[in-house]
Amino acid sequence: MQHSQRRALQEQQDQDGSRDPSRFGPVLGDLDTHLIAEGRHGRLWEALGAHVMTHEGSWGTHFAVWAPNAQSVSVVGPFNDWQGGRDAMQRRGAGLWELFLPGVGEGTLYKYEIADAAGNTLPLKSDPVGFGTQHRPENASMVRDIGGYGWHDADWMETRAARNTPDAPVSIYEVHLGSWKRDATQNGRPISYKEAAADLVDYVADMGFTHIELLPISEYPFDGSWGYQPTGLYAPTVRHGPPHEFRDLVDAAHQKGLGVLLDWVPAHFPSDAHGLGRFDGTALYEYADPREGFHRDWNTLIYDFGKPQVVNFLTANARYWLEEYHADGLRVDAVASMLYRDYSRNDGEWVANKDGGRENYEAIDLLRRMNTETHEAMPGIMTVAEESTAFPGVSRPVDQGGLGFGFKWNMGWMHDTLSYVAMDPIYRQHHHNQMTFGLTYAFSENFILAISHDEVVHGKGSLLGKMPGSDWEKFANLRAYYGFMWGHPGKKLLFMGQEFAQPTEWAFEGELPWELLKEEKHAGMQSLVRDLNRLYRDLPALHRRDCDARGFEWILADAATENVFAWVRKGAEGDDPVVIVCNFSPVTRSDFELGLPHAGVWREVLNTDAEIYGGSGAGNMGQVEAAAPGAQGQPAAARMTLPPLSTVMLTPAR
Repeated sequence: MQHSQRRALQEQQDQDGSRDPSRFGPVLGDLDTHLIAEGRHGRLWEALGAHVMTHEGSWGTHFAVWAPNAQSVSVVGPFNDWQGGRDAMQRRGAGLWELFLPGVGEGTLYKYEIADAAGNTLPLKSDPVGFGTQHRPENASMVRDIGGYGWHDADWMETRAARNTPDAPVSIYEVHLGSWKRDATQNGRPISYKEAAADLVDYVADMGFTHIELLPISEYPFDGSWGYQPTGLYAPTVRHGPPHEFRDLVDAAHQKGLGVLLDWVPAHFPSDAHGLGRFDGTALYEYADPREGFHRDWNTLIYDFGKPQVVNFLTANARYWLEEYHADGLRVDAVASMLYRDYSRNDGEWVANKDGGRENYEAIDLLRRMNTETHEAMPGIMTVAEESTAFPGVSRPVDQGGLGFGFKWNMGWMHDTLSYVAMDPIYRQHHHNQMTFGLTYAFSENFILAISHDEVVHGKGSLLGKMPGSDWEKFANLRAYYGFMWGHPGKKLLFMGQEFAQPTEWAFEGELPWELLKEEKHAGMQSLVRDLNRLYRDLPALHRRDCDARGFEWILADAATENVFAWVRKGAEGDDPVVIVCNFSPVTRSDFELGLPHAGVWREVLNTDAEIYGGSGAGNMGQVEAAAPGAQGQPAAARMTLPPLSTVMLTPAR
């Protein structure tokens, strides 16, 4: 229905009284109100928000919102000239307010005008469960009919469980959709969901990644937050298009064999006046005490994890993205800040738990509930924790006392290894353990080795820029590091631009410097990452026991003076082993004796120093031959060349 037609209909209804909200009965049923009151409505979005429907013979939109401490609530929008009181909502049980407005449909802007318990009118509020929003800097909610999408990914949905397990190859390309690519013909506008469904999906598939991870796409007001300060948890950001077009992106990825992971932010929310802060005049969604409810690091508010309805709001939101948008998993942001009440606080600035400790029991229960409910509702999905402490059992099942995540980012490995490769090679021998220490705990969780956006912002420079030495040495160091990473136990994640060695720090206002791919050294890095992904998928020993100690054995862990590391990756019985050898010295090591698991010819399946990648071309002519006697505890040994600043991978010849 066109706007002019809707307006004419609304004027006619105003005149004949058919638009009078009081003539319509309630839409919410007793079961809805009961479940919401208890904080157990698993599909909360089907009850709250704005739903286009036919009710009692009239077409229109049903609005429902939770505001238990309000004296009155009205829906305002262009249909009533934004005048509160004209479309007053009706109070129901469980602190709910609802209203059916005939003639109001898809694309209509609206907000809630709320009077607090004392009758004071609050700033107009956006819908906490709204499915769409207005373009920034405006912030009204928008009626969006999210039903009726025609998915084409049935095959993917039936088979995806095997792609998200600890024994599957999982290689993730992390993307900020607003700066991956921009349209130069339209003043540099960000790529749309539909454009990403073609360009981004094709690129990621060609590069051999298995999953795309999107920085938060829930609606957010401030571009500079990159989505990590959301105000519309149920609305895909309109920056890239409407909800169905976001579905187009997910659907296209699935048809290309790619999973889609979404960054999810249940830890905090911004204090913007139109958002959740003091929603009904009280600290409804946030803890009332600022020692619990205010994040000083980010100037944001912290959800009250002890309130059943707030927990329901968050856990239902996790299910919403997985069910309504077919997302394959959620990466949960800032988990450490949720787990500890003293996170980033000094003594006397936080409130202890009931036992006098620092753990936030309510947040722990929320995370366990979220993981339990999402995996039960959508078997085969993946949940990932960004958790930077040694909190036990993050990726252990809930029924075994864990938090229930499928995977955890390995932040310690990232910090240690990046610190090592950033050093001048002359000093690396004194920090050799920074590359080996990660193996002492590598199998304590299901880890993802994440080199994320956080490592290339806020003055940290680019990944390439962290590398020491000449321009050639910088590229060689980074190639060797990628080889080390793909050979190391754990799933993989790279932030966009790192796959072709972006030389500058990431800037969210523009796009990646794609023109660099005209240069051989950047194109070579891209080819290396593509080949690493191919080997990771094709060689079971590189992924099948990523999270299992039986899949790893050191050959050479203590060659600190030479800056050399060597190990074996093992798969299941019958899988060929893969030997990884890293030389983090700028010196070519000729006639280097290396122990190997058995005698015979071993193929050099990867050499990061190959000319095709921009290297010097040093190597072993494609193979080495091992024979007894062995070395370094292995039954056989081979004499080989270790190229400078390189990683070499070997497998048995067949």
